[in-house]
Order: sequence, then C-alpha cells, then structure tokens
Amino acid sequence: MPPAGGDAVPGQARTRLYREGVLEAEGFPVSEIGARTARTGTTLWLDLHDPGAADLEILTAEFGLHPLAVEDAVLRHERPKLDRYPDHLFLSAYAVHLVGTELVSSELAAFVTTRALITIRKDDGFDVDALVGRWDDSPDLRGHGVGYLLHGLLDVVVDGHFTAVQSLDDQIEQLQEQLFAEDGAGIEVQRRSFQLRKSLVLLRRVVLPMREVVNTLMRRDVHLVDEEMMHYFQDVYDHVLRATEWTESLRDLVTTILETRLTIQGNRLNEIMKKLTGWAAIIAIPTAVTGFYGQNIPYPGFGQQWGVVASVLLIASISGALYAMFRRRGWL
Repeated sequence: MPPAGGDAVPGQARTRLYREGVLEAEGFPVSEIGARTARTGTTLWLDLHDPGAADLEILTAEFGLHPLAVEDAVLRHERPKLDRYPDHLFLSAYAVHLVGTELVSSELAAFVTTRALITIRKDDGFDVDALVGRWDDSPDLRGHGVGYLLHGLLDVVVDGHFTAVQSLDDQIEQLQEQLFAEDGAGIEVQRRSFQLRKSLVLLRRVVLPMREVVNTLMRRDVHLVDEEMMHYFQDVYDHVLRATEWTESLRDLVTTILETRLTIQGNRLNEIMKKLTGWAAIIAIPTAVTGFYGQNIPYPGFGQQWGVVASVLLIASISGALYAMFRRRGWL
C-alpha cells in the first residue's frame, strides 16, 4: 500500500503495531499497513497530520471507513461527538491548553475499528508525544488492543481539560483578591473577567459533550471495552464529570465577580458622592455668611471690627459643627 497522500505524507504520519500485547514495530511506512495488519493478534495505531480526503482514500478501502466519517475527519470545527457505524466508530474531540487567560483548542478526530486506532490531527496543537508517552507508561494494558490505545487518547485529552480548568480556577482566585484591593478593582479586573468567562464558555463547549462520548464507549453493546478496561474508562468518565461540574461552577463564579465588581463600583461612587455632599454643605456655610454680611444694608456690626470677628467665628463654629457631625456619621 503506498503512503496516503503520496509525497505529502513523509514526516506527517506516525505508526505503531502491537501484537499479542507486545510493541512489535513503529515508524514503518504507511504502505506496509496492509501486510502488517493481515496477521492475527495485531493492533495498529496510525497518526496523520491534517490529511485531505484523498489522503484517506486508501485507508477507507483498507478499513471500510464510512464516507460521512471521512468527510467529518477532514472538515474543521466539528463538535465533539461519537458516531457509530457498522464496522467502526468515529470520534471527534478537542485538546486544549491555556495561553494566559486565552483558551487554545486543537481539533482531532479518530477512527476506531476492531484492530486499529487512526488519529487525525487537524493542526499542531495536540502533543502526540505525550500520547505515546501515556501508552508507554501502561505496558501492562497493551493486551487489551484498541481499547488500550483509545483509553490513552481519551486520558490525555481529558487530563488537558482538567488542567485547563484548574489553571482557570487559580486565575479566578487571583482575580478575587484584586477585586477587593484597597486601590480599587480597576478596569483590569473587568477585562480579565470577560476574558476568563470567554475561555470558560469555550471550554464548556469542549468538555460537556465528552460525557456522552465516554459514556457511549462504555456501553456493552459497543463491544469495545472489556471488563478490566471498564475500570479505566470509568476513571476517565469521572474526570470528565469533575471537569464539567468545575467548569459550570467557575462560569457562575466569574458572573458573580462581574456583578460584585459593579456593586463595589456603585458603593464606592456612593461613598464619594456622600463625601462630596458633606464638603459642599460645609463650604456652603462660609458662602451663606459672607453673602449675608455682604449686603449693602446696615446690620449689627456693620462697618465695625467686631462684626468681622463675629462673622468669622460664626463661619468657623457652624462649619466645625457640620464637620464633626459628618465625621461622626462616617460621611467624611
């Protein structure tokens, strides 16, 4: 079998072959897939980077892939899902990681047959070396065939979701500390709140459908997961549930932070207005007294020195009394 996609595939395809639970070969050409998988007891992993429909034609004939599944594998922006076909399953999922407060996703697809796992990476965001490392860390599970490979893939993807949620939680905790800082929340808190909320909304779209994906894989009528591997898939399912619930709670928390930010802003504005009103009342006393004494009519003390002293004392006493009263009530 010639390499899928001709000259475009070298350096973009990775292969592994297990036989009877033992890693027999890896890095072999795609053209050898047919001959190597013809033997009994073999399990194949093939990884392709951003292939086109033509690149999958040979694999379609070799593994009986459904045309609709092949079309979904090359199209971008598919939702996370698990489609069941007579001879295979089609999985669509997203790996994620954080860059600051921005969530970056990497779309990937997988064909799951009784003897092969074919992964399709639609960009460079998914760390395939981490996937291989996860498989190598569990050599005792190799005898479980495709279920072992698929568990490793889901485990890496879901762990990435969990790590992203945990990182977002840490950033939200830091945001809460800034919210009640003495120097005020500032526009930075509001900006970061919206960025975090946007990342959480995107993460929810990725994480939430994974519950149904993993749950379907564990169904006995799928005939993919045996009794021993069922415990490992259940562990992945538990992580999916925790990541989903955590994401939901963080979305609510960010909404609360935004509302609290507006409440704090309103309260501080009220405090400022209260202080300004107090000072305005104090300043109004000298204005009223001097305005009264500035009338062009005779009054007690008019044109005499003691009249000036009386007006000054009147201003000082009334202003001081207002200041003391406002201060005692916490207005100043």
